[in-house]
Amino acid sequence: MKLDRRQFAAGAAALAGLSGEALAQAADADNTVYLETKNGRVTIRLRPDLAPKHVAQIKTLTKQGFYNGAPFHRVIEGFMAQTGDSKNKNGTGGSDLPNVPAEFTQTPFKRGTVGMARSQQPNSANSQFFICFDDASFLNGQYTVFGEVTAGMDVVDKIKKGPKERNGEVPAPADTIVRMVMASDAR
Repeated sequence: MKLDRRQFAAGAAALAGLSGEALAQAADADNTVYLETKNGRVTIRLRPDLAPKHVAQIKTLTKQGFYNGAPFHRVIEGFMAQTGDSKNKNGTGGSDLPNVPAEFTQTPFKRGTVGMARSQQPNSANSQFFICFDDASFLNGQYTVFGEVTAGMDVVDKIKKGPKERNGEVPAPADTIVRMVMASDAR
């Protein structure tokens, strides 16, 4: 009897004593990001089923180390924490990669949703992204959802907030992404 790759992996996992959940996490390491802050780790499951172009951009930038040291430059209590500007560090920069066209869906923005930031133009997403603290359904269908926090929302909650009168712009020193790495490269 010839086993396909999935059957072989399931058998190997069973022999190693891994649970079904552990096997699923191991199998999805190529779509899992570890975002490290001074307060701990945030685990993000990427959603190529919703936004394949955005996920590809995030993976490329993560593998380049682009996000390491990026500040959470705009953090609004009860809404979201935005990061991903490693160049200007103030929310005005992006990467050298081309912008990504919008991949809007009706997937709701809720606590733990990871979405791509953009300017007024829908096809202007590049490197900046945000993590929602709470429901943000007013963004549904207008911004691209490309991931979700699966562990570490308590860490996200600890990110330094900016004042409301400055639209969440965080005064220096802002909290930063210490390191962001694909789970498949974290060994």
